[in-house]
Amino acid sequence: MKRLVIAVWMMSAGAASAGPPYLSDDPQPTDYQHFEIYAFGQATRAAAGTAGSTGIDFNYGGLPNLQLTAVLPLEYDEVGHTGIGNVELAAKYKFLHQDDFGWDIAVFPRVFLPSASRIVGDDHASFALPLWAEKDIGKWSLFGGGGCVLNRTATTQNYCFGGWAVTREVAEGLRLGVEIYHQGASDKGGKVSTVLGGGITYDINANYHLLAYGGPGLENAAETGRQTFYTAILFTF
Repeated sequence: MKRLVIAVWMMSAGAASAGPPYLSDDPQPTDYQHFEIYAFGQATRAAAGTAGSTGIDFNYGGLPNLQLTAVLPLEYDEVGHTGIGNVELAAKYKFLHQDDFGWDIAVFPRVFLPSASRIVGDDHASFALPLWAEKDIGKWSLFGGGGCVLNRTATTQNYCFGGWAVTREVAEGLRLGVEIYHQGASDKGGKVSTVLGGGITYDINANYHLLAYGGPGLENAAETGRQTFYTAILFTF
């Protein structure tokens, strides 16, 4: 299950104002012909130990309203195994806009390739199809949504997820937020999970940004995660 919490964070690549560091994503694609590169680390602690990943999350604005994403994670499990995890390829397309519709809405299909190491990560491919929405009101932003993951094998199953976050700019370049996030069981006989988290983003300047997130598990925490953490440096240009 914790590997799927890791995967959900890989599903969260967007503008610095929302999306990362939260589990819920936003519908904002990377600006046309611009780059967003996250150097990230994350961990989930449960009764069996701590598992997590570090890596690079690369995003490029390939067309107006279209973001292309590739994520290369180095994962570690509870007993100390380390290796390349599930490489991800994705594309985010925003098809509705607040100016016309009242909400920004985007679809963000993602493919997770089988783990190259065969030690950590999943040894099979999976496919996620989420829908994300956002509403901005002054210095406040409300964003979230959800979707489902095709993940069926002999020991795993398809599951769905969803969450919502609210953030506020409390000072120039500084945003604070809170989130509730729920995920179904990814393994047959596994447990569902719910996380309550808080996040912070700080814009050092137009090109460098700091992100952090943490929070407790509220549901089946011993099995799915008592605490979750995420930190990243975001480079935009």
